[in-house]
Amino acid sequence: MKTNKYVEELQAKSEVELNQDLTAAKKELFNLRFQNATNQLDNTARITEVRKNIARIQTVISAKKNA
Repeated sequence: MKTNKYVEELQAKSEVELNQDLTAAKKELFNLRFQNATNQLDNTARITEVRKNIARIQTVISAKKNA
């Protein structure tokens, strides 16, 4: 149910805010991958979570463009 609330929050945002969130998530993913490569990352599941959040943001953006 946590993801449903997250998607609802995304749908309430404007396209500019969504693009900012997307950029921030991609930067976070880069940093997580870098930490993982240097064996500094403790919670490797966070990488998967961020990747899924990026996909959710992109889905909402494309849905708003098509609407």
